[in-house]
Amino acid sequence: MADDRKVPSAAGASAVDAFVKQVGSLPANRAPGSRGRLLFAMDATASREPTWDHACTIQGEMFVAADALGGLDVRLAFYRGFDEFKVSKWTSDGLELARLMSAVRCLAGRTQIGKMLRYAGEQRRESRIDAVVFVGDCCEEDVDAVGHEAGQLGLLGLPVFVFQEGDDRVASRLFPQIAKLTRGAYCKFDRSSPDQLKRLLGAVAAYAAGGRSALLKYGRDQGGAAALLTNQMK
Repeated sequence: MADDRKVPSAAGASAVDAFVKQVGSLPANRAPGSRGRLLFAMDATASREPTWDHACTIQGEMFVAADALGGLDVRLAFYRGFDEFKVSKWTSDGLELARLMSAVRCLAGRTQIGKMLRYAGEQRRESRIDAVVFVGDCCEEDVDAVGHEAGQLGLLGLPVFVFQEGDDRVASRLFPQIAKLTRGAYCKFDRSSPDQLKRLLGAVAAYAAGGRSALLKYGRDQGGAAALLTNQMK
């Protein structure tokens, strides 16, 4: 399945730069001067257990990247077990989000990506969110039904930034399509490259809080691979 939004899965600066360059091409998604609002959605089924604690420790980069831009409000959403889908209260505190995440225990069950996307659409219709981050490793649902929900978000102007862990075949085909249909972005990551996901989350937060110009500033401040990104986008 051809997809012009698919980002190479190679770990390191090239994947990060390609992803953030893609984010930087997106239009602004909220009114200037307002706080960014982000839905941070995660797969909490059993297969994610080995990396859940790791995700808890790196999500703070989102708040660091957004602080200088007027701040970012985040709501945690996750699915697990038998048809269990939960959403937290809004928070602008990285430590509070980490506490909420650390209280979650992964449980065996099927994925609920379609339900998560429908919830995001409801929030968007009420003007409550500007972007969605989704972290997952597989899909056990009807891919056409999930694609339909993603298309609805595209019509609502709500981008989904999809981070795939691992190499599940179905997810590798579907996740880039979710990003494409919502005019978001997609990237793979793995357990051996924690800085990669950290910088990717920071990039999305910068975009949600301040748009493309804020993303460019984030790249300059980060240096290294992120600085290379900035040069590519000038």
